[in-house]
Amino acid sequence: MAIERTLAMIKPDAVGRGLVGEVIRRTQAQGLNPIGLKMIHLTTSQAQAFYAVHAGRPFFDELVEFMTEGPIVAMALEGEDGVARWRGVMGATDPAEAEAGTIRADLGESKGRNCTHGSDSVDNAALEMKFFFAELELVESPAG
Repeated sequence: MAIERTLAMIKPDAVGRGLVGEVIRRTQAQGLNPIGLKMIHLTTSQAQAFYAVHAGRPFFDELVEFMTEGPIVAMALEGEDGVARWRGVMGATDPAEAEAGTIRADLGESKGRNCTHGSDSVDNAALEMKFFFAELELVESPAG
């Protein structure tokens, strides 16, 4: 397996419920090392830009409103098979369909308020990480 970088986001619902530490703990327990970490409160235009791929879909406005209701934590992660590994740690988008023990199954409230975001490919991970992090803000993996 290759070492990959991916973007992980702790969404406003999880930040607001005090779950940041728990999400980071689970992330590291699965061999994913944070190489960049920041908390920000997205503006409407920033959320629209980040989720532009979903513009025009019925859930877009609701998604933007949700992602701007409070701060998020953006993380650049690195690890073996990082993209797929993070997606496995998160679980299915709908907590009701997520495997037991995943973040979304254990901590998510609904399909829309599911605690986390993760890149779906190595290429998208590179684009999404650039949205939140300058190259100088990413450090060498502590494990690497």
